[in-house]
Amino acid sequence: MNKLIIYTDGGARGNPGPAAIGVAVYEAGKPNNPVKTLSKVIGHTTNNQAEYHALLAGLQLAEQLRAEEVVCYLDSELVVKQLNGQYKVKDAGLKEIVPQIFKAQNQFRKIEFKHVPREKNKLADQLVNEALDKAGH
Repeated sequence: MNKLIIYTDGGARGNPGPAAIGVAVYEAGKPNNPVKTLSKVIGHTTNNQAEYHALLAGLQLAEQLRAEEVVCYLDSELVVKQLNGQYKVKDAGLKEIVPQIFKAQNQFRKIEFKHVPREKNKLADQLVNEALDKAGH
């Protein structure tokens, strides 16, 4: 799969609190059926940390699917602006995962990070909530 579209979301109930990630990966030009989804609890963390963990998981899936180009859609404007260099990463918890994102993005010929309104990120959001609900959070 040459180009993939990834929608990711992370959330914590309590912020910080029990957290989960949701990832939906689509082949470019085929927006109706994800080729891969992921929904899992990641422990106790903040919303922003969960957002980054979701993105990292999405990039790892794209690498496994041998994507050359990736467009990542996140409903976290903060994360998108941090990754695009518009905002600095100041939070110590985020400073640990950001280098992992930059390392993962080197696996692709082209990568873009784009903000999308929450209502356009429904499946990833749903996957987060399903994981937290199943875990009883």
